[in-house]
Amino acid sequence: MNEKKAGILLPIFSLPSKYSIGSLGKAAYKFVDFLKECDQRYWQVLPLNPTIYGDSPYQSPSAFAGNQYFIDPDILVAEGLLDKEFVKGYEKSGDRIDYGYLFESREFLLKKAFEKFDIRAADYIKFKMDNAFWLDDYALFMSIKEYNNNAEWSEWSKEEKFRTNVPALQRKYASSTEFWKFAQYEFYKQFSRLKKYANSKGIKIIGDMPIYVAYDSVDVWSAPNNYLLDEDLVPVSVAGVPPDLFSEDGQLWGNPIYDWKKMKKDKFSWWIDRLKVAYKLYDVIRIDHFRGFAGYYVVDKGEKTAKNGEWRKGVGKAIFDELNRQLSGAEIIAEDLGVITPDVRKLLQYTGYPGMKVLQFAFGDENSDYLPKNIKSSNCVVYTGTHDNMTTPQWIEELSDRERELFIKVCKPKKGEDLCDCLIRTAMSTKADTVIIPMADYMGLGKEARINAPSTTGDNWTWRLGKRYNTAALREKIKTLSKRD
Repeated sequence: MNEKKAGILLPIFSLPSKYSIGSLGKAAYKFVDFLKECDQRYWQVLPLNPTIYGDSPYQSPSAFAGNQYFIDPDILVAEGLLDKEFVKGYEKSGDRIDYGYLFESREFLLKKAFEKFDIRAADYIKFKMDNAFWLDDYALFMSIKEYNNNAEWSEWSKEEKFRTNVPALQRKYASSTEFWKFAQYEFYKQFSRLKKYANSKGIKIIGDMPIYVAYDSVDVWSAPNNYLLDEDLVPVSVAGVPPDLFSEDGQLWGNPIYDWKKMKKDKFSWWIDRLKVAYKLYDVIRIDHFRGFAGYYVVDKGEKTAKNGEWRKGVGKAIFDELNRQLSGAEIIAEDLGVITPDVRKLLQYTGYPGMKVLQFAFGDENSDYLPKNIKSSNCVVYTGTHDNMTTPQWIEELSDRERELFIKVCKPKKGEDLCDCLIRTAMSTKADTVIIPMADYMGLGKEARINAPSTTGDNWTWRLGKRYNTAALREKIKTLSKRD
């Protein structure tokens, strides 16, 4: 038997914590130890950016900043920035994340820590200098947003919206911006320590980079010329995907469209900066919606659905040529799911990046590209499902008779074998060099552990891992399933 390069998908927010959401504290280090004990090589996390309305890490106010909710309060206590008894008042139990509670309380907690923080500290000053190219605008954006009761930046005053006098705004919000810089310093410091620990255990962190940014973000506000906006800074068209078998109206994402011609002229400087910062957090980056670099779908502003859109030719290999010049050897996974056309396959082949194969997509058609027999190359990453899929136990429950018949035919469950374990074993038996399995699948959890159901609102991004996951039986199960038959 040969060992696969196997890993587990688990968002930081799902880690056990007494503070309502997973953090970069002890539980994260314990999970790294768990991965090591299970012979895993990768920990895949979702985007680590801050969240706002809808709680999705794929719609963030910043493509560079880290989520301040992940800052561990106990570490701040250890640093002498918070009182242990005071912090106890912010403990909150529950099996789901309460983002409303976090929104109302976490910023106040961090501001109490900031009151004791020495802004003259050498490490802090260096962090601000090294990251000024994104940090200054982010801190100013969050300060103005807070002052405007979190209203979208398009609703701010003319001076704030159009940035007519940035030095004056920086002076006005100086005390507030310093707090937001402190929060980022703490986030990056805590995550850097965690990543160093994971790497010391032979674990690589796989991150996630959304292709688009949110309109209500510092990225658009601070550099509107990077996007296709009208004179009032309103998007002339927005991103989405056309109707398909899963959505008769398509998906209207609403993200502004990049001005790719402008970005190409300046050698994709914003993208290169974004990737350089991301590699401070991750060892490997999964680029979401990779097909958008080959061709992307746009919908005119004012449309209520994504039905009436058009495909446009993407920027293609130019951006990856520049990436290779400036970040040679960068490890990237291309999220090439969805309707994949020849131009996407050609671009993927050109880059040499591994694509993704999701086995839950395999059993609707005997000719599916996702069937194990059709995974011809080792240069790909196989998943049972992703953060957007049902957990595998839920998916098995909802298989049609035809799908179940093909599943049994292809996966050949052993006598008495759990069907979820069977799919994991099947993933490990493919030619793929790397296999990533969601934590919920190893634990055999149902719909209660689903992370996200696309195009829905409600209970997404709230699943929390129980404290008692780390059992000898689960560790042995993962070690056994992670071997190639």
